[in-house]
Amino acid sequence: MVRVTNAVASHRRKKRIFKQAKGFWGDRKNHLRLSMDAVMRAMAYNYEHRKLKKRDFRSLWITRLGVASKIHGMSYSRLIFGLKKAGCEINRKMLSEMAIRDPDGFAQVIGTAKKALA
Repeated sequence: MVRVTNAVASHRRKKRIFKQAKGFWGDRKNHLRLSMDAVMRAMAYNYEHRKLKKRDFRSLWITRLGVASKIHGMSYSRLIFGLKKAGCEINRKMLSEMAIRDPDGFAQVIGTAKKALA
């Protein structure tokens, strides 16, 4: 009697791994053991970097706001404190976009923060 090989399932498993390893360099894209290690590592980094991306963007927005507020003679921390005091609920992402795309509107926001601090 012939042994059962479970070929369909194992081919499907291999195909899935190789599909995920598409674009990898060298033997990591077409050798099963290397591909499995590379894909597992890539998935772990993928998970971690999805979390880090949020921190990175917040840091970018804060840096932009710091520079833009310095242009108007105010520090970042004073700007945020003034906006909190004024009851303005614009988030850092929108403030950062305003500073880049709408400098006049951002100047008005700075004015609001200065009034609240005075």
